[in-house]
Amino acid sequence: MKPELSQVVYRIGDSVTNVISPMMSFFALIIAFVQKYDPKAGIGTIIATMVPYSMAFLFIWILLLIAWLTLGIPLGPDAEIHYVLPKQ
Repeated sequence: MKPELSQVVYRIGDSVTNVISPMMSFFALIIAFVQKYDPKAGIGTIIATMVPYSMAFLFIWILLLIAWLTLGIPLGPDAEIHYVLPKQ
């Protein structure tokens, strides 16, 4: 596996969990906006609301990655999917 493909897989996992992580930099801001409309909302409300979206994004990202790999499309300029050892 090429390092670029490892990066893609990492970014898929990272992007779908950002929205449900209280460590996200904008999490407090999101809570403040939600509390404007629902004063009793808190961390649990935000996480419980966003988990279905997070799972849907994970499913869609994995399907897109499978399609990308199946079609053999390069990940970027000079970034093929399979690693080829350099000749010595």
